[in-house]
Amino acid sequence: MSTIQFDKIYYGMSPEVGKFRIANSGMAWKGEESEAVIALPAGDIKWVQWIRVARNFQLRVGLKDRRRETLDGFRREDQDKLAGLLKQHFGVILEVKDVTFKGWNWGVTDIQGQDLAFLVSNKTAFELPLNQVANSNIAGRTEVSLEFAPSGQTGKKPSRNAFDEMVEVRFYVPGTHTRARGSDAGSQKSDDEDGEEMSAAQAFHDAIKEKAEIGQMAGDLVLSFEEVLVLTPRGRYDLDMSLEYLRLRGKTYDYKVLYSSISKLFLLPKDDQHVLFILGLSTPIRQGQTRYQYLVMQFAKEEETTAELNMSEYVHFALKKHYEDPTFEVVSGVFRALSKKKIISSGSFQSRDGHPGIKANLKAVQGDLFLLEKSIFFVSKQPMLIEISDIHQCVFSRVGASMGATAARTFDLKIITKNGPEYTFTSINKEEHEPVESYLKDKKLKLKNEMVPDVDMLAAGAGDDSDEEMQSVASSGDERPRPRLGGDDDDSEEDEDFQASSSDEGSPTESDSDSSGGGVTASDASGDRELAKGSKTKKLTKKKVKARDEDSDDEDKRPKKVPAKAKPKSQKDDDAMDVDDEEKPKQKPKPKPKVKSSAKEEDDGPAKKKLKT
Repeated sequence: MSTIQFDKIYYGMSPEVGKFRIANSGMAWKGEESEAVIALPAGDIKWVQWIRVARNFQLRVGLKDRRRETLDGFRREDQDKLAGLLKQHFGVILEVKDVTFKGWNWGVTDIQGQDLAFLVSNKTAFELPLNQVANSNIAGRTEVSLEFAPSGQTGKKPSRNAFDEMVEVRFYVPGTHTRARGSDAGSQKSDDEDGEEMSAAQAFHDAIKEKAEIGQMAGDLVLSFEEVLVLTPRGRYDLDMSLEYLRLRGKTYDYKVLYSSISKLFLLPKDDQHVLFILGLSTPIRQGQTRYQYLVMQFAKEEETTAELNMSEYVHFALKKHYEDPTFEVVSGVFRALSKKKIISSGSFQSRDGHPGIKANLKAVQGDLFLLEKSIFFVSKQPMLIEISDIHQCVFSRVGASMGATAARTFDLKIITKNGPEYTFTSINKEEHEPVESYLKDKKLKLKNEMVPDVDMLAAGAGDDSDEEMQSVASSGDERPRPRLGGDDDDSEEDEDFQASSSDEGSPTESDSDSSGGGVTASDASGDRELAKGSKTKKLTKKKVKARDEDSDDEDKRPKKVPAKAKPKSQKDDDAMDVDDEEKPKQKPKPKPKVKSSAKEEDDGPAKKKLKT
């Protein structure tokens, strides 16, 4: 019978579209781009299921070796056609598997072969392939996190047309679970051990690890190291190395790292006793919400190990069958051979103490700053790598140097990259300035020096100037009444000019007023004399008051003087006193009324005009 073909069919989890064909000999799928061919012989087909999935409908084929293959992209109208072909060629019935569409987020989990099924009302809501699970972690007491390895873990950047992929899913598993355990014969605590209780989240986590083979080595184990100190993420892990990936097994977290995801290897001496071996990852590992792009391991320099590789048939050209060397050399050598990456070591830079790194702080994190041949590497809880080719400018500064002697012994190094981000490394020992500057000059980087020499002396000088300013302010505050003394001198000069008048020398009343410290102006005296004569009305007196207000603007600048006591006044003088009462807000001195010689008072006109000018 002729072959039946279906177009636009996906094989497994692959995003590639291909063609699917059915014949008497079996089934086959061929990709359009890669032209890869997947053949399923007729004798291996045991059962077939039809199920609704994200990419339309899926044909799930079970094989005799308990394997399972999936083909997605079928249309609804293809179901009857496929059912007839499968029954005719292979003698199997197409089973329809029900799927729930309630959208509930609570249900029951069930491990079905290679899949983890999530059931709602005894119907499948979704399934997760356990062979794609990279890590399983307990995120809290009742949460289990499953992480999936992205399909593009080859070190290449994903294309813009790449499909979205789920990388993590979390399950909330409350309650407890009773785990059955075997006991030794004759043990009195056998009943208690059989009924041991544990959290349901822990039981679910253990089941996932067992079925997904996370804690076990699916491939051939090449070498294993126990209780290796890992600084990032912090903890002690067992390293199990196979030919394709690295397995880190800790008390709480397990990680699977493909050698293809390793981008860089670093072997850097931390101090005289320890060595750091760092793995740079193109795909960071996750611990909850934290991503770790670098794995930082620490080894003692004097620690040695004896190891024999489990590679009987084929030995890599960079590997030895037997090792009896320091531990860090064995580990770095095996990683170099399996990942096929070059190890980056410390360059020619040396600090004042002869170390390849210097102590520095990045924000509030303390670490070691390594100046390498092609990059600057800051190793801390969150390592930071800056390529020399990406650096635009380096700025030396001493922010906060004037705050104290401790800060004056350090300097800051700001690195400005070409892409925009800036990194400021603080609290670097001042003695390291010269070797760091020479290193940056050798790399032909643009430098800018904002360091101010003898900052402490400048700060001390600034403090002296500020003290002098404070003293001047204090002294000026003590001498604030001095302008009043100057005003008295001005008044005395005006009084002398006033006494120079020949007509005033014989006036006993004006001499009394001078002796009392209150000089009377000519305008006031003349105004009062006009009122004393009685030749003017109240309206004329008010005009005189306005004239005195104009003259008093100059007198307001001088301090007020105590007015002399006035003699008993006549009834006509009450009008003048009423005018003085109107002047009380200006606090004018009260002149004495004069009623004796009108001839002499008329001679005061020139004196009045002289003072007005």
